[in-house]
Amino acid sequence: MNHWLDISSTAFQAAFYLYCASFICYAIAVGGKRWSNREPEHHNRRWGRFGFVLAVAGWACHLTFFFTRWKGGGHIPTSNMYEFMTFLAMAIVFAFIIVHLIYRNNLLGAFAIPLVVIIIAYAAVFPSEVQPLIPALNNYWLKIHVTTAATGEAFFAVGFAAALVKLLRVIDFSRTDKAGRREQRWVEFVLFFMVVIIGFLVSVFAFRGGGYEAKFQQEKVSIDQQGVENSVTQTVEYGLPPIVAPYNSEKLSMQPYLGIKDPLFEAPSWMNGVNAGRKLNTVIWSLLSGAILYGLLRLIARKPIAAVIHPHLSDIDPEDLDEISYRAIAIGFPVFTLGALIFAMIWAQIAWSRFWGWDPKEVWALITWLFYSAYLHLRLSRGWQGTRSAWLAVIGFIVVLFTLIGVNLVIAGLHSYAGV
Repeated sequence: MNHWLDISSTAFQAAFYLYCASFICYAIAVGGKRWSNREPEHHNRRWGRFGFVLAVAGWACHLTFFFTRWKGGGHIPTSNMYEFMTFLAMAIVFAFIIVHLIYRNNLLGAFAIPLVVIIIAYAAVFPSEVQPLIPALNNYWLKIHVTTAATGEAFFAVGFAAALVKLLRVIDFSRTDKAGRREQRWVEFVLFFMVVIIGFLVSVFAFRGGGYEAKFQQEKVSIDQQGVENSVTQTVEYGLPPIVAPYNSEKLSMQPYLGIKDPLFEAPSWMNGVNAGRKLNTVIWSLLSGAILYGLLRLIARKPIAAVIHPHLSDIDPEDLDEISYRAIAIGFPVFTLGALIFAMIWAQIAWSRFWGWDPKEVWALITWLFYSAYLHLRLSRGWQGTRSAWLAVIGFIVVLFTLIGVNLVIAGLHSYAGV
């Protein structure tokens, strides 16, 4: 088994580095108009082809990782956050390859591939060891439900990338009226949201590389249906410096940082659940590190990030991007419907003896489905195209990200095992 897992780990690292190289090629292709004075269109196409070839090679290594981990672990590698996010990244590259072969738009990779790199880096935050399946996951419907749901979300991600490129392409920074400034702020906010995720990853890996840790002993008191108090003591470990201590806890050990030897405050009483304080601490660190990183980028560029990217997209046809975004979502919607709703209901009946139970993950999967249903209805029946359609595609994928990350890691429910 270790032999297969060793191959899997090597293939995964190769995939990550190939995706990074692919992104660099696409970045050169996007900036080719300014960086190359000779035949910029040929320059862009050449670097775009390099980027696509590297993306395909990375996907082949990613497939090798997936199947060798399946062989070595004895079950399909989609049972925890590390495995699911790596599969989602692989599915996004697959969706990108399909859309690229249809539309031959090289520059879409400049936004789809870095999204894949971010998702893989986010997956690396979680434990990568092969874990035995809990009974609810030990069913072949897991393979069908999770893989089809993730594939549908992958096409939504490509639709998001195309829509974001369109918004960055059509935004007019010369407008000073209220509507123009509002549009510029919202596009910049989407980019800030992406920077926050990157900032979170930078802080996690920086403190992990430094071996930082802190431990607290938390006492949780609950009252059962008979009115009897039950007390449970647990140890909570932090990988990031504890700005927030768990509610009703005692510090066991804590490495000082920036001269601070104790948490600044304790989590509120209503956040007394398992790891609730640590999750709040993670959110605060994400916002802080993201804000610092965004501020540094603004200081270097001396203007909004969107204003830096906008001039490099002048040769892209916004109508093509609008069509790509719509087609990607149109492909992903029926796949997501099957995986996240129909197959999920069948699996829920087998695992928990009910088709629907209003679990937070089920509710947000339904919200995601309703949102994209509204997107397609407005697009086809009301003629919502262009900027309005692009904004819906961007907001829709933010809902997907909250369903994947926020619900799994913040809201307690039957799917909480996926976030551990």
